[in-house]
Amino acid sequence: MFERNKKEAPVLGLLGSGGGLGYLTGGAIAAKTYVDDVFSTYVYTGTSSAGNAINNGIDLVGEGGIVWVKNRGATDHHLVTHQAGSFLTPSSSESEFTGNTGFISSFNSNGFTLGGGVRGSNNGDGQVSWTFRKAPGFFDVVTYTGNGVAGRTVSHALGSVPGMIVIKRSSASEDWIVGHRSIGLGTGRLMLNDNTGNSNGSATQYWNSTAATSSQFTVGSHVAVNGNGSTYVAYIFAHDDAQFGTDEDESIIKCGTYTGTGSSNNTITLGFEPQLLMIKNSSNSGDWMMLDNMRGVGTGSGADDYRLWANKTDAESGYDNAVDFTSTGFKMMTGSVDNTSSNTYVYMAIRRPHKPPTAGTDVFAVDTRGSTGDGKEPTYRAPFPVDMQFNRNVNYAGGDMQISARLTQGRQMFTNLTNQESSNSAMMFDYMNGVQTDTGTGTDQYAWMFKRAPGFFDVVTYTGDGSSNRQISHNLDAVPELLIVKQRDASREWAVYSAGIGVGKFLKLRENVALTTQSGLFDTAPTSSIFTVETNTYVNISSGNYIAYLFATLPGISKVGSYSGSSSAVDVDCGFTNGARFVLIKRTDQSGNWFVFDTTRGIVSGNDPALWLNSTNAQITNTDYIDPLSSGFTVTTASGDINESGGTYIFLAIA
Repeated sequence: MFERNKKEAPVLGLLGSGGGLGYLTGGAIAAKTYVDDVFSTYVYTGTSSAGNAINNGIDLVGEGGIVWVKNRGATDHHLVTHQAGSFLTPSSSESEFTGNTGFISSFNSNGFTLGGGVRGSNNGDGQVSWTFRKAPGFFDVVTYTGNGVAGRTVSHALGSVPGMIVIKRSSASEDWIVGHRSIGLGTGRLMLNDNTGNSNGSATQYWNSTAATSSQFTVGSHVAVNGNGSTYVAYIFAHDDAQFGTDEDESIIKCGTYTGTGSSNNTITLGFEPQLLMIKNSSNSGDWMMLDNMRGVGTGSGADDYRLWANKTDAESGYDNAVDFTSTGFKMMTGSVDNTSSNTYVYMAIRRPHKPPTAGTDVFAVDTRGSTGDGKEPTYRAPFPVDMQFNRNVNYAGGDMQISARLTQGRQMFTNLTNQESSNSAMMFDYMNGVQTDTGTGTDQYAWMFKRAPGFFDVVTYTGDGSSNRQISHNLDAVPELLIVKQRDASREWAVYSAGIGVGKFLKLRENVALTTQSGLFDTAPTSSIFTVETNTYVNISSGNYIAYLFATLPGISKVGSYSGSSSAVDVDCGFTNGARFVLIKRTDQSGNWFVFDTTRGIVSGNDPALWLNSTNAQITNTDYIDPLSSGFTVTTASGDINESGGTYIFLAIA
């Protein structure tokens, strides 16, 4: 891999990124590339009708790539193609099916369009697609014709030494041949359509015992990779080429290895949280397990991991606590089939979406139950995949405020209770446009939905160890200004850190009490990469499972701050241009509820329905506690809970 220090060599950095000297000559500067631009995990429901467009934001027309689809609920082959009108089946050795538009009828600039057949679109069946766009440092796909001569070289445009290469003879039936850097790209062989382990002895006939380079790979004379006159397609995956993201220093794909431990949890560090993970036992037989965050990889006991296998036609299977995704990688859990003691495993992991939002509507939405009236899932709709939501009936006195997250799919807690996490099969996040499985309607039932995004919001799960100065990694890419922590597997308080009250103090989300000055929880200010917890059981008991919600100020999108009460109305400037759509307020110097306001229910110069995170009371109406302000919001003098002279308040506002 070619590495460069952009700060020390800015001209080289621009040339290397494809931007040339545009900023000096007046030409266009190349846009930064994020994982969101080159890869997508997209779930959808089949219709068996032509023209079902999957708009995943990936440019397959201008750049090229592959689409891989699997029916989640039925026994059926995996389907993969690099061009419309044909497909291969990774779960079999069959040749390419051509002249078939029933799978994909077109590649588009923002995704692909399905044909009218049942392949990848069986009516009513849940499907998952993985789209890989060609991009240097990430992925390439090449086709070639074999000549039967060992030592044949094939050029690629990856720009770095591959981490994994998959080759399929497309013109005839033959096994899928896999080379992986961890078994030697040139000295080892796995098969994608088979569960057998690594075969070093046969590597010569596949790879000519020649290592791949940043511009080409070499094949032997075996008909699976180089039969004379046969046609082939090769998928080439990069490894750890750090040229992506805002600072162009992020890796978005890694191809590595680990050794199973059997009886203990096994933590693998990637340097990022994955969204797609493929794992294969290379020392013994074992299926190619595929996990992704859209279908669900539950963290902790009771949260299912939804698995598929590249080499099998099996339907999706939920498995409790096999794998955890972490902020910096993944963890193979005790007893997992892919954590057998002393066995060697190879993997390919792709980074979770990490592109900064451009508007508040990219990351926050409010909806009522079944608002569209179409009688379909999901219950609550949002213009993005939801990572966290809280919901309740706003007009029901005695209703608890449910809260759930993608990382704990199928589980819930309550912001007004100390109760430990419990099962709720409706709390599913495997949708591109909302959350929950219920199909009923209810105009009193509201959900407030959040998407994780750099600078705005992150969700972290972790296991406590009872030690002081415990540092927990996060991916907020900003200093958290509001941090909410709850133990999931025990009845404990919700502990809240706010930059507005400082370290050595905390608030209780469940109660309306003033801040508590107490060491042992948040004694050290968080940073842009970690937050620190101490020995208090609220945040760090040994072996306890915890979840943390982190918020920060992202200019134009969110604001975490504080203000002082006054005898007159207070304008709170958040730096917005069209006012706040959501406001959370808590008094800190003495008792006060956790007030929730939003523009869906009303932030107007008049009636502003108010609700609380810490109470089962129905919302109060016919009040005028908060008024619109183009730069943020205004708190009026109507309520001492959010504006009393001399009072101190913290808030979270979203544009």
